[in-house]
Amino acid sequence: MTGAMAGAMTGSAGVSGTRPSSPIAARVEVVRPAAADNRGKVRAVTAVTVGEDEAVFPGHYPGFPIFPGVCVIECVHLSGLRTPPPGAAGLELVAVESTRFLRPVFPGDRLEVDLVWTGGSGSWRCAAKVATERGAAAQVRLRFAAEEA
Repeated sequence: MTGAMAGAMTGSAGVSGTRPSSPIAARVEVVRPAAADNRGKVRAVTAVTVGEDEAVFPGHYPGFPIFPGVCVIECVHLSGLRTPPPGAAGLELVAVESTRFLRPVFPGDRLEVDLVWTGGSGSWRCAAKVATERGAAAQVRLRFAAEEA
């Protein structure tokens, strides 16, 4: 992982809500903010549209662009920063616990990111399912440190 990517993957949203440095230009749209569902799980949903002009496409792969897996992880990371669990503040990514890539993501795809938060007391886990219109694309688990509000 390059230094720039490492910085992007560990950056915090901060108190001011500024976005960490990121290798992707796609913006996260909050579809449903984090809240407890009817079974008591803290869930959130975001959407990210992968632009055809993303800087990663010319090299991944020339003539057949595929959104890199690390960029899918970054979409989950940014989604988590935009939809923190109630009572958590100042989220900071501390680990990518697991990933499973199921289908490729192409330019123009709209990713739906379904997040489930567990934890508390300054340590939160985020399990995300990422899907495109073609079906499941990835499963990602991240761990965050947080200040409790």
